[in-house]
Amino acid sequence: MRCLLKFDLDDTALALLAQQAEIRYAGVHCGVMDQMASSLADEERMLFLDARTLATRILPLPAGAEIIVIDSGVPRTLAGSKYNERRAECEAAAQALGVSALRDVDSVAAAEQLPAPLRQRARHVISENLRVLEASSGVSAVRFGQMMRASHESLRDDYDVSIAALDELVAMLDASDGVFGARLTGAGFGGACVALCRKGEAAAIGSAVVKRYNGSGGGGGGATLLLPATTTD
Repeated sequence: MRCLLKFDLDDTALALLAQQAEIRYAGVHCGVMDQMASSLADEERMLFLDARTLATRILPLPAGAEIIVIDSGVPRTLAGSKYNERRAECEAAAQALGVSALRDVDSVAAAEQLPAPLRQRARHVISENLRVLEASSGVSAVRFGQMMRASHESLRDDYDVSIAALDELVAMLDASDGVFGARLTGAGFGGACVALCRKGEAAAIGSAVVKRYNGSGGGGGGATLLLPATTTD
């Protein structure tokens, strides 16, 4: 947009504009994480984003590790999913706890006073925020992988946005030698999963998992290895 249309926008302004375009196009009140990552992220690095202030930091991946991303082959349409419903539940949970956002709660135990399903939604968001803060402080690849596993379990059980195909892919990755941990990405209901593995092994591990997953008929047999930059049918 900046090169072709000569827009005089910095990285953050461009991301906010893209967020508004997605909200209007998709009909969902999406966040700004993906747009900020696309605009600001650096290769082989992590982007830490404070979604309230939009402050960012570029951080290194855990030592000796790299990323695998696999598309499950299950298409998702956020406009037709429960994305807006989940967001509304989180906002209702925050209101019930007397805070402006669930990020302002620093104990998962606080969620237990809420009725279902607000209790489960709040439990996921609070625990996920604590995991992100810990990950940004600099942890080992082993610990980072443990948090990815906990994150997927929380997304599956408390936030209720996973599907069988994503659970299968994550389980296959977790069972692979050299993988520290895996979880679904984005808003769930389909799409991709991400794993942290030993550096230099992502292509081999990802290709093997895609082959096994497609052979099992998972997701209609249409998974694709997206990262590293290798395509596996």
